[in-house]
Amino acid sequence: MKAIVVSELTGPDAAVLSDIPEPTGAHPRAQGERLLVEVHAAGLSFIDPLQTRGLYQNGVATPYIAGSEVAGVVLEAPEGSGFEHGDRVGGIIWHGGLAERALALPEYTVKLPDSMSFREGAALYMNYATSWYALYRAAVQPGEWVLVQGAAGGVGTAALDLAKTFGTKAIAVVSSDAKEAAARACGADEVVRSDGPWLEEVRALTDGRGVHVVLDPVGGDRFTDSLRALRQGGRLIVIGFTGGEIPTVKVNRLLHRNLTVTGITMDNMETEYPGTLRMVRDAVERLAADGAIKPLVGATFPLEQSAAALRSLEERSAIGKVVIEVVPEQRG
Repeated sequence: MKAIVVSELTGPDAAVLSDIPEPTGAHPRAQGERLLVEVHAAGLSFIDPLQTRGLYQNGVATPYIAGSEVAGVVLEAPEGSGFEHGDRVGGIIWHGGLAERALALPEYTVKLPDSMSFREGAALYMNYATSWYALYRAAVQPGEWVLVQGAAGGVGTAALDLAKTFGTKAIAVVSSDAKEAAARACGADEVVRSDGPWLEEVRALTDGRGVHVVLDPVGGDRFTDSLRALRQGGRLIVIGFTGGEIPTVKVNRLLHRNLTVTGITMDNMETEYPGTLRMVRDAVERLAADGAIKPLVGATFPLEQSAAALRSLEERSAIGKVVIEVVPEQRG
């Protein structure tokens, strides 16, 4: 089968189209449960270019097949998994997605409604599961203000799309006109620019009090101002560090303003609170089935241009989800 293989950790250009054997056994994280998917589309996230440089904390040794998320059709499913041959599915697999067939994990896979294309399906689970769990952990309430950093990226656009399902009002932080347009299309109530006085603008939009919740997949030097953007008793959810730098917190800021900073990692939480993964999976699958969410696919590449797709993420020029079409899908 054809696949995009990374044989050396030198960056996106190391991702090369190759002919390799069919996958055997089960995904290394699937505890022996073989769920084999015919891949129609694969989604990329910030972890993919990091892995090509050996910088992702849960990376794999070379050679490996790139691609952290897939959408396609089930070819083989383990008994009792809830999946059957022919099911349309999408899910996180961390690596192995840029291939004609891939091994998936039942706990990280959802069924796709017929109304959702495979391109959208490849943009669904990682971003929406992350954003849904972030909003859940923040215990957001209807009518509260949520500030979304990196709002034009995959996680950010998913968070904006989900905000309406939680009944919250969303403020998007973006860096360009194109990203502002994407944020508004995904449901942002207000948009501020990261290269302007965004903190002052956020305070003005919230009657000087600040937002109830910040979702932060960026980190870096913006983190302290994210804390400042919170009102008394506000909550900040740490999602990731696409800005490159892992920030530190002066805890007196938390003490004097009654702030809460919470990190989220679903698979680690599962070890202490079994059922976490199923709860998140079921929530995303239900919202997709109800037509309540619509993933934003910002750019689509053919399989042979996967290196260029990875570069677009590394250069932070991507808007929404970057998707690779393994099987070209007719536009309708």
